[in-house]
Amino acid sequence: MARRYRFFRPDEALRHPDHRRPLTRRELLAQGFRAGGATLLGTSLASLLGTRALAISPDLLDPARTPYTSCDLGAVAGRKLPFICFDLAGGANIAGSNVIVGGPGGQRDALSVGGYARLGLPPAIQPFVNNAASLSGDFTDDSLGLLFHTDSAMLRGILARSSGLRGFVNGAVIPGRSENDTGNNPHNPMYGIYRAGLRGQILQLIGSENSLSGGNSMAPAMLIDPEVRPTKIDRPSDASGLVDVGDLNLLLDNPEDIVSVMESMKRITDFKLDLVNTRISNPSTEDKRLKDRLSCEYLRSADTLEKYSNPDALDPSADPNIVGAGGIFSAAEFAGDREFNKAASVMKLVIDGIAGAGTIEMGGYDYHTGDRRTGEERDFRAGQCIGACLDYARRTATPVMIYVFSDGSVASDGGIEVVNGVEKGVWSGDNSSTAASFFLVYDPAGAPTVMDAGGGDPLRAQQLGWMRPDASVETSASPAANNVNLMVETVILNYMALHGQQNLFAGDGFFPGHGLGSATARDRLVAFEPLASMSGGGLS
Repeated sequence: MARRYRFFRPDEALRHPDHRRPLTRRELLAQGFRAGGATLLGTSLASLLGTRALAISPDLLDPARTPYTSCDLGAVAGRKLPFICFDLAGGANIAGSNVIVGGPGGQRDALSVGGYARLGLPPAIQPFVNNAASLSGDFTDDSLGLLFHTDSAMLRGILARSSGLRGFVNGAVIPGRSENDTGNNPHNPMYGIYRAGLRGQILQLIGSENSLSGGNSMAPAMLIDPEVRPTKIDRPSDASGLVDVGDLNLLLDNPEDIVSVMESMKRITDFKLDLVNTRISNPSTEDKRLKDRLSCEYLRSADTLEKYSNPDALDPSADPNIVGAGGIFSAAEFAGDREFNKAASVMKLVIDGIAGAGTIEMGGYDYHTGDRRTGEERDFRAGQCIGACLDYARRTATPVMIYVFSDGSVASDGGIEVVNGVEKGVWSGDNSSTAASFFLVYDPAGAPTVMDAGGGDPLRAQQLGWMRPDASVETSASPAANNVNLMVETVILNYMALHGQQNLFAGDGFFPGHGLGSATARDRLVAFEPLASMSGGGLS
């Protein structure tokens, strides 16, 4: 008898009989019960008086190591590669049914029949089986450089929202264990990306969740900098509301007049600060640095208003590249899908340089619901959001790095369901040993070049690590294979390598306590040569 499967719509909450009722924020997000509010957190005076308030915009890439500079008004010339990460809360499938993962020889080093079945791929659609309907002749697709399964729901979503990417995108997959159903997965690399030098004009870090990491998974504790805690952005009004002068808009119609008032406020503040005795022990340095820091906030506010007097400049719904007849989303699609709103708001601010790095959290990826269709639909929508980011980068001719991760993973016990005419394995339960993360890099100057195109070293390629024949992560394959902190460090190392600056990773105060080993060992974890558009360490 045919088994009838119960599947869940993309925004429907998941209820698992083998899980307790969700109680924590993480559990509610993983099962899709909670999408997050819309509170916007801005800079406050209290944050300026924290333990690091005396340091004014240190530039870690300055060979002179200047301890502080004058007010940094966020100039974008020479800025670093924009960075967006997708946090799929709950334990999504990445390896096998989406991104191909193989043995020590790389993505094309086939696993066992049983191993692929564990990754949801029955024998008839395993990666290297003959497939006359595919350009590759098998069930693999290299449209994005990185090898995907031809029937990957995530790939279909990416290609549904983007075009013209072949030859301009490449990527790498990192097999690595990640614990299931716990908030103790420090997956988020944004603080490390900030430490590596990425800056935004208005904000440094943004995230769609009001959390210390900006998403569901934690950030590594040793990288957290409270001074740049992510600002919550999950809808267009959050983005357009970043420039707000309060009641001055009611008193003055001309933005130039408002700027003049704010500049006067700065001069008055400077006069008053000169009269304040901070009782700091070293007034010639620390006292000046603290007062400069407070003064700069007024100057930055005036500068921001002068640059973005029209809120539409920050609003994704007002950008014809994003919404409209010729945009990535139609007006109806954008109005009816909260995930599209969230992704568009973050991607616009990051790719336009308004923010440095951003996290897009998507909930409901704990989808081992005894069927396959639920996971397929959610993977497809995640792919659409990833594809939207890539296509917006293409439309604006801006390179971008996109990192995709999830807390844990799933596995199939061999049960089969037909989805869109294809038999696939049913996701039957959590499985941390089948987990992986991946990143994609778009460059309008041409796709990143693989560091070791000949494949002589199994780590210096597009698969950083490998799986055993049974589709479990080989924990000795790379530092990232069994340590999520080191997974983050591997991603940051690759980010710096795209600028030709991996040699700075361990030195000059960047990541002195890292766990990636010697320079020779670290070089084996670098996937790509420096980007053509990153000549000189920043956007050319």
